[in-house]
Order: sequence, then C-alpha cells, then structure tokens
Amino acid sequence: MALLAVIRLRGEADRKPEERRALELLRLHRVNHAVLVKDDPSIKGVLKNTLEYVVTYGEVDAETLAELIRRRGRLVGGERITEDYLKKIGFSSFEELAQALIDGKVSWEDLPGVKPVFRLSPPSKGFKGTLKKHVSEGGELGYRGSDINRLLRAMM
Repeated sequence: MALLAVIRLRGEADRKPEERRALELLRLHRVNHAVLVKDDPSIKGVLKNTLEYVVTYGEVDAETLAELIRRRGRLVGGERITEDYLKKIGFSSFEELAQALIDGKVSWEDLPGVKPVFRLSPPSKGFKGTLKKHVSEGGELGYRGSDINRLLRAMM
C-alpha cells in the first residue's frame, strides 16, 4: 500500500461545510501544510470528491519522504526530529524510517511525540500553474501522482 502526501494549497474562503470537515479531519488547517495518509479507497474518495479543488496529492517516494522528515518533521514542542530520537524509537536513519512508513510497517500517527502536520513554505520559483484549476487543466490542484515529489522538494 502506498503512502500519499496531501498538501493544502487554497484557503478557507468559499469552502463548503463538507470540505471544511474533511480538511479538519485531515488536520490541514492552514495553507502550505502537508500530511501523510495511507492510500486506501476511503481517503481517495474524500480527496477526489470533496477536496479536488483545495488540495494536491500524490504518492511520495522514500527519498523525498526522508528529506521531508529531516527538514520539516517536528516533535511536540517544536523541536526537530533528530538521529537521537530515531534511535530511541528503533530506527537508525531517516531513510530507514521513510521506507518503513512507505511499506506500512509503521504509521506516522503511531510514532510517539511527532506532530502530524508538516509546515511547508511556498515553492521556490513559485507555482507553475494557477491555484484555481486542476492539474489536468494546467493548474496545481488535485491528483498529480509522483510529481508530488517535485513539489514537496520545492516547498521544503
């Protein structure tokens, strides 16, 4: 089972109540926040039917995920995730943790003391398309597959 990275790109204005509730359940309270979710039919349905024009999402690879955890992963209290913390929970490196997350051996929510949300900055050199259209129409929103890795790297 793959792991999806979901990034909120649009704000609160003009959101329907079901969209607001879905964003709340995903813990995407602010623009440029990202979460990791399992790729199962219920999550895919919510993303496709409810949040298609609010978020972008796709399958994250191990290399990008390791870099995301290293640079943007935080513990409760705002401290960075360090090698010492990884050793405490039984992992020797960020790459090993990333691979375990992608393989489904461990869940991000099950790790003790980590914040569920990654706070990202706007992408360097800006977005390539508009934030009002779907990826298939030349925009930035919706499902983008493995291209999410390029966007994540630009936002770290």
